[in-house]
Amino acid sequence: MNILTKGKLFFHVVKWVLTWNRKKLHYKPHGIKNPKFMTAMEAVKLIPDKATLLSSGMAANARPSVWFWAIERSFRETGHPRDLTHIIVGAQGGRGKVPGTVEELGKHPGCVTKFIAGHLETLKSFLHLADQGRIELHAFPQGVETFLIEKQIQGKYELETETGVGTFLDPRIGRGTAVLNGMGKSMTEPVGEKLRYHFPKIDVAYFIAPAADSEGNIYMKNCCMHTESYESSLAAKANGGKVMVSVAEIIEKDPEDIFLPADKIDAIVIHPLNEQTGSIPQLKHWDMFTEGAHSDFDESMEKLRFINKVLKITPNRGPVENALARLAAHVFTKFVKKCSNVVVGVGMPEEVSRLIYEGGLFHDVTFISETGVIGGLPAPGIFFGAGVNPKEIITSAQTFHLCYNHLDVAILGILEADSGGNVNVSKRGEGAINYVGPGGFPDFCAAANTIIFVGSWMAHGELILENNRLTIKKPGQHKFIEKVQEITMSGAQAIKKGKKVLYVTNVGVFMLTPKGMELIEVMPGIDIQRDIIDACPMKIIVPENKKVPIIENSIVTGEGYKLKWEVF
Repeated sequence: MNILTKGKLFFHVVKWVLTWNRKKLHYKPHGIKNPKFMTAMEAVKLIPDKATLLSSGMAANARPSVWFWAIERSFRETGHPRDLTHIIVGAQGGRGKVPGTVEELGKHPGCVTKFIAGHLETLKSFLHLADQGRIELHAFPQGVETFLIEKQIQGKYELETETGVGTFLDPRIGRGTAVLNGMGKSMTEPVGEKLRYHFPKIDVAYFIAPAADSEGNIYMKNCCMHTESYESSLAAKANGGKVMVSVAEIIEKDPEDIFLPADKIDAIVIHPLNEQTGSIPQLKHWDMFTEGAHSDFDESMEKLRFINKVLKITPNRGPVENALARLAAHVFTKFVKKCSNVVVGVGMPEEVSRLIYEGGLFHDVTFISETGVIGGLPAPGIFFGAGVNPKEIITSAQTFHLCYNHLDVAILGILEADSGGNVNVSKRGEGAINYVGPGGFPDFCAAANTIIFVGSWMAHGELILENNRLTIKKPGQHKFIEKVQEITMSGAQAIKKGKKVLYVTNVGVFMLTPKGMELIEVMPGIDIQRDIIDACPMKIIVPENKKVPIIENSIVTGEGYKLKWEVF
């Protein structure tokens, strides 16, 4: 990417940051006679007190900012709507930094009194309210949420599934869905070898879409994802509730492209500032994110990585982290077959997908995103959940059905793992402010045949690579311990289901076996007894002769590194 292109992108990001709080909450074009078209401030008057709302979107993608701003302003100026229950599936917060996220609704106690989500880490305003005892928080697996939304279309409000059994979501093991003890009753209960999940009736579904026609039909052409917009709208209507959509423009009617018909819509707000995804206006959408796009992969990914770098979203990866990513990609080709369906988590797993692409294996697999983006290459950083050149864009519920039936492998991050192979990704520490939430993690762990966890061996330690050898110069806080703070994936359940589970770390690779965590590969320079067995709180299984295969130099250094399928 040349200097001129970088300069344009830098200016693009700066302009976005300087203007990302723009809003037109009283905007309505002249000449529209259809009563469904109204201003944002008029539309939110349709929301009654104590209603259950659901907003769609994921991270910076398809973010319904205009609705968040309008509800916040209405509550601030009138005190209504109030005492709301709010549901999201994918992450929709801004970590207390970015305006126009669902966190707008957490600025004022009393607006939302119960919040249900798959991912909570980015919802700082709500987490602070929870720690003050002013809001009830619940954490759900994202896939389970989408199925519960789908069920409401048929007038059903419960789901029985094995997903979450043996984890914190299981009241026999943990506290269930309630994030804080004593702050809300769990929405799960044991039913034999399954869990029964409950969901409140959705009264109002709201989202953004690229366009509407003058009759009020909604179109999704040139969007980056659908997420829950379709099923949540039908669920709200089935419950006798409202559906509110904000669009960037009005277009001519095209019966073949209608996403939702006008009779399913109660309010339409024109907001020309709506974004396709973070920093990209819908009216100037980027083709790379649209269904069936054929943008240049290298150029597109370079642009996205540059934007994330300017925003300081993507952490700097050093030699040790790069070696970890190469090791995980190597494990992927060793344990996964061609033609697999693959889900990739945020963080280091994104680096693995990059290496799969750069290694020439991209066309041998299909990447799937929980947002409904099928095929293409997972987009990084603030664009996570979108894809570059997606083959198909479907709804979140459809994607999770696909995963439960056909997911071959999940490449996921890790906060902690323990002697039983249990993994924690949902809890960093005490209090709501340190809560992350499970996201789609429990669903992917339940659905995938092979699970590859990728994470550093310790936190705040100093590991260095010198002369093709890894040295632990300064020990840190171990992430592989005797017992995790919270079980987000149950090792016992994985063994019971016959799953292949691998844990890729800086010091080597572990495999979950019926006997425990077995070391199957080790980094050169690592002394198994000194650096792993004696130093690590987790119980580890090694061969009696302690002869564990040493990881090859090309993985450690990157010199001559080349990916190739080892199973067919």
